[in-house]
Amino acid sequence: MIQSTWRRSANGAFKPAGRAVTMAVRWPLMLFVSVASPVFAQMTNPPVTPLPPPPKANPTTITAPPVQVKASGPATQAPSKAPTALVDGAPVQTGRWALALHGGALDEVEKIPLERRRAMEASLNAALRQGRDLLAAGGTSLDAVERVVKMLEDDPLFNAGKGAVYNAAGGHELDASIMDGRTKACGAVAGVTTVKNPVALARLVMTRTRHVLLIGAGAEQFADEMKIERVDNRYFDTDYQFERWQRRKAQEAKEANEAHGSNGANGANGANGANGANEAKAKAATPDKKGTVGCVALDQSGNLAAATSTGGLTNKRFGRVGDSPVIGAGTYADNATCAVSCTGTGEEFIRHGVAHDVHARVRYARQSLPDAVSDVLRKTLQPDDGALIAVGADGRLVADFNTDGLSRGLADSAGRFEVKLGK
Repeated sequence: MIQSTWRRSANGAFKPAGRAVTMAVRWPLMLFVSVASPVFAQMTNPPVTPLPPPPKANPTTITAPPVQVKASGPATQAPSKAPTALVDGAPVQTGRWALALHGGALDEVEKIPLERRRAMEASLNAALRQGRDLLAAGGTSLDAVERVVKMLEDDPLFNAGKGAVYNAAGGHELDASIMDGRTKACGAVAGVTTVKNPVALARLVMTRTRHVLLIGAGAEQFADEMKIERVDNRYFDTDYQFERWQRRKAQEAKEANEAHGSNGANGANGANGANGANEAKAKAATPDKKGTVGCVALDQSGNLAAATSTGGLTNKRFGRVGDSPVIGAGTYADNATCAVSCTGTGEEFIRHGVAHDVHARVRYARQSLPDAVSDVLRKTLQPDDGALIAVGADGRLVADFNTDGLSRGLADSAGRFEVKLGK
């Protein structure tokens, strides 16, 4: 029971003493709260029993096998998953790499002597191993494509560098380009005559100048400044290419004479018919090699690069430049899509901007890389125009052609390693 204290006010009325009532009520309430609070705290926040720590896992590597898909061209493969390591129970990506190279589109492969074919396969194999080892060790895609192309430039079996064809004046003019897919930086040289490895000079154009393409005397002067290795133009002479040049000159002279005679006797229609027949005879007598070398690569950092080098066409006019040093025609790389290197009739690849067209189809039309390559070769270009290699940002490799064959090699981090000529 609460005891109240009363007092008289100034007007004579009795009122309870407030402090006495307040204190009488406050103490029982405080006692109740002090007793009840721990009970409510247990009801709303029950104690949590800690879970035992997970067992410590030993580092383990799990490698996913390559995924097989239906190929749209002679050499396509879906990208394999990158190897995944489990370190203390946590997944860590170790990176994916892929590389493709080519030694040129081929016509009538069966007419190439067996000994020469075997030598070409051995050279492609050696270059592919170099690129594979560099990328597997964590090297960059730019270093890989330059190293591979330099090896092929040093090999007299391919129409680039040492094995370059003869032009109409009996000399050699070389072209090359390189492109970084990460920055879209690129460099190229055309019509150089004393540079042992044009692709190396092209990379210096990319890294040491604000330009993209240097030609002729200007490129040679730049090579002087860079102190890059030089050779006499006769260094590029080979018996094989000399014999092909002699046959080509004789055939073109014969065609010109027959066309002139046909024009006099039968008019333009007769000339056209004679030219067609002569071209068929020439091809049957001398298998043509649309020689160019190139390489595309994806490194473990996800960066793409492409490089291409060539001696051009046999008996070409002095000063002629094909697609190999033209960025977007013979070479292109963009980390968002793919890296591409082309080989074939350069004029057609320039007209259609083939390398960039493959990139654009992947980026804007959302085509798969094999479909984009196939459509360009079979719907844009004409049969026997050429070939190309490509690697996607996901590591997918493509090597496709509309000629009789393509000398090529493909390797990736999933264990793929193959070299082929022809189909």
